[in-house]
Amino acid sequence: MVRQIYLAPSILSADFSALGVAVQEAEAAGADLIHVDVMDGLFVPNLTVGPLVVEALRRVTRLPLDVHLMIERPERYVEVFARAGATRLTVHPEASIHLHRTLQQIHALGLKAGVALNPATSEELLRYVLPALDEVLVMTVNPGFGGQNFIPEMLPKIRRVRRMLDEAGSAAALAVDGGINQETAPLVVAAGADTLVAGFAIFGATAGVTQSLARLREVVL
Repeated sequence: MVRQIYLAPSILSADFSALGVAVQEAEAAGADLIHVDVMDGLFVPNLTVGPLVVEALRRVTRLPLDVHLMIERPERYVEVFARAGATRLTVHPEASIHLHRTLQQIHALGLKAGVALNPATSEELLRYVLPALDEVLVMTVNPGFGGQNFIPEMLPKIRRVRRMLDEAGSAAALAVDGGINQETAPLVVAAGADTLVAGFAIFGATAGVTQSLARLREVVL
């Protein structure tokens, strides 16, 4: 079966002094959604953005805002990110004690819900929340920083998640985040991914956003 591939530029690698311009350029170049990494300095060793940035982005783009909450107890902030204009909220099972309840909370606010798997997190836990998932995000780096190298040992994990979703008849997206570029993108698509999150390969490339997005899409067609 031929899957449609979605490209999600991550603003983590964009120029924050001109963030709106960068996102609009990505939209014009054919991006499918915008990925927003929210980090609290506790769950991951870095601090990034909050709901005010999501609200600002909502004003400058019509694309879905895929907000990845790398924060402890994300259920505390689900409502504020919903009000800010997020389209989908993705949480980590280690950060939310009552994961299923958090996913229900996200859905109750009219948003799509996802679960992110760190490199050392087993995909088996997905079996208990599959009906509540709109996305599984497989991390192919340890979360917290952009520009890291792809962990090739995650490819079998992507294949296992793909098989799990297919066997369950789930329509959830299978996204991959970390070290995605022109070399690794075809590998993760071959393993079963349909959504590619890329930061440095798009916003940090010398070729520019438009050409980098075009090249990335070309290698996964």
